[in-house]
Amino acid sequence: MRSFLPAVAEQLFRDIENTHQETSQIPDDLLIALKFVFGPCALQALDLVDQHSVTCLSSPSGRKAFQVIGGSGRLYTCFVSCHYCPCPAFAYTVLRRNEGLLCKHILAVYLCRATGGTRQESVSDQEMSTLLSGTAAL
Repeated sequence: MRSFLPAVAEQLFRDIENTHQETSQIPDDLLIALKFVFGPCALQALDLVDQHSVTCLSSPSGRKAFQVIGGSGRLYTCFVSCHYCPCPAFAYTVLRRNEGLLCKHILAVYLCRATGGTRQESVSDQEMSTLLSGTAAL
C-alpha cells in the first residue's frame, strides 16, 4: 500500500506503537515530535484519542473506513487508504493551502491505530457501499 505520509511521520507512528505496547503511554519526547511534525492539530487529535472518538468500520469484503466524532460532535468518515477527510480543515489547510500533512481527524485515526485505541465495528458490504457512495451515514 502506498503511504501518503513522509518517512519521518511513518517512523513516528511506529515508535509510538512500539513504546505504547511496553508502557501504554506515549512518552514526552514522542509527544513533542508529534507537535513538531503535525503542528497545532496534534493536541486536538490527542484529545480525540483520549475521548475514544475513533471507530473502525470493517465489512466482510475487507473494506475499512474510520468514523471520527469531531470536537463539535459532528461525525466525519475518513479514508486513510486514500488520505481523505471531509472536514473543512482538511479541504482548506491540507488540499488548498498545502500547510499541513493532515487534519486532526486523520491524525487521530493514525494515533488510534498506533496505540490500539480504535473501537471496532462490523458493517455489511451493503452498508459499506452506501457509506462509500456518500449517500448515507451509518
